[in-house]
Parts: sequence; structure tokens; C-alpha cells
Amino acid sequence: MDLHLLIDNLTNPALLFFFLGIIAVQLKSDLEIPQNSSKFISLYLLFAIGFKGGQELSHSDLNMEIIWSLLFGILLAVAVPIYAYFILRRKFSVENSGAIAAAYGSVSAVTFVTAISFLEMEQVEFGGHMVAVMALMEAPSIIVGVLLMALFRKDKPKNGEVKKVFHHALTNGSVLLILGSLVIGFLANDHQAQGIKPFTTDIFKGFLAVFLLDMGITSGKKLKDFIKKGGVALIFAIVVPIINGVFVAWFSQFITGAEGNRFLFAILAGSASYIAVPAAMRLAAPKANPSLYLPMALAITFPFNITLGMPLYMYIVQNF
Repeated sequence: MDLHLLIDNLTNPALLFFFLGIIAVQLKSDLEIPQNSSKFISLYLLFAIGFKGGQELSHSDLNMEIIWSLLFGILLAVAVPIYAYFILRRKFSVENSGAIAAAYGSVSAVTFVTAISFLEMEQVEFGGHMVAVMALMEAPSIIVGVLLMALFRKDKPKNGEVKKVFHHALTNGSVLLILGSLVIGFLANDHQAQGIKPFTTDIFKGFLAVFLLDMGITSGKKLKDFIKKGGVALIFAIVVPIINGVFVAWFSQFITGAEGNRFLFAILAGSASYIAVPAAMRLAAPKANPSLYLPMALAITFPFNITLGMPLYMYIVQNF
């Protein structure tokens, strides 16, 4: 593995702010980001990355590579939770297995945004359509997770409950915002986009750093309780993302030849949702333990991907 990629990533200011958040918790500091501010920054990141992706997509010709990329993303969002569920079912309940599988089939928008920052730092180009791929991968995994729980648990959910979960998966705020921003960015011409460039581009990395500080604080609070629950979940939260990320980093060469796109596919496959899926599972699987699937995605998989995962996936992309 190219050592400078690892060093550059580990010394990225945004990542260092993430570690600062964890350290603050361990030192029992009162450092925190107000909840309303944290929510605003989350919305801002989704808005900015969606808008910029729409702009990139508007400058691209709709070709078979883009179509295959969109279909491949949806396929990943369906296949990963299915195979993950049957691995998890050996140790966990139907509800916990379904919730964790849905989280690992879905994607982390923040990991994706951090990966884009990594590509920009390394001056590696990528296609704007990858934002659309990310947005389309949110809902299918939630739906698959719900279906798996409905098929294998004893107390079958009522039709009304299933419909509510499906509706939530499709209209979830994060999904709706990034898809809507993507469409708006696609429709806006270059002159119109230039007018809000200071908001969508110039301050982006600063907001990302503050958000990762908040994520570090949240992860630090959940990490201790999670470690007490045993090693199986810990192993799964590291090994499965590696398998998914490495395999997709290699296999994606048959979908696209662009290094940046292949790298983003690997990140999407290796990441886990800790926003959209937990929100959906509160309704779909009230018996599932949120102190299990949320720390797995947020406190283990997320920091692994943004420290060691990204250099590993880039190495696979560039050498295989």
C-alpha cells in the first residue's frame, strides 16, 4: 500500500477533528455541538454534495456506463443485506439481524462525502453520477431488511406497518434532500450555480470538519457500551466492510474504468448507514437493539473506513 496515501488520510484535518471528539469524551470534557447545529450541518452536507453531483451529471452524457453504475449500486444495496442477514442470524435475533443487515446494505453519506474530499486531495477525478448511485442505495437495503424480518420472524407485521416503513424509506429526509439537490443541480446552469458556489464549495470542508467532530463525540459515547456486548459484532463491523470494499474495488473495473468511480463504489459497498436505517428501524423493528447496530456502523465501521479503509480500497483500485 502506498504509505503517503495512509499518512495523508490520517493527517487530514477533518479526520483529526473526529479523533478530537473521541478524546474529548474520554477526558469527560463538556465539549459538544448543539443538536440543532448538528442537524443543520448534516442537511448542509447532503445539500452541497447533491447539488455538486447534479452539476457534474449535467456536464456528462448519459451513457451505458452511467446506467450500469446506477444498476450496480442498486444491486449492491439488495445483495449485501441478504448475505449479511444469514451470517448474522447465526448469533443474533431476527430483528437484530435484519436491522444490522439493512445498515450494512445501505450507505453512509458522511463517509461518501469524506471519500470525495480524499479524492480531491489526491486530485483523482470522479463522475457526478456517483452521487445519484449513493442516493439510490439508501432505500433498497431498508426495504430488504424489513422483508427479511417479515419473512423470518414469528409475529408477522401488519400491512399498515410495512407500508409505513416503505414510505419512510422512500421519503426519508436524507434520501429526499440529496435526490432533490441532485435534480436542482442538474437543472441549474453554470451561471446560476456560480452564484451559490461559496456556499456549496468554499466552506464545505470546514463544515465537514465540524460535523466529524460531532461524530467523534457521538462515537466516543457509544463505544464503551458496545465493546461490552461481545466480539462477534466487533468482528463483523470490520471484516464485512473489508470484504465488501475490497471485492467491489476489484469487481467495479467491469462497470467503469475511472479510478475515482471505482474507489467510490468500494466506499459505498464498505460503509454502513447510521442515519437513515436507524430512523427506519425504530418503526420497523422496535425489538431490535439500537445500541448494537448504531455503534457498529458509527463507532467501528465509520472510523475504520475513513482511516484504513480508504487507502486500502485505493490501493486495490490502482493495482488490480
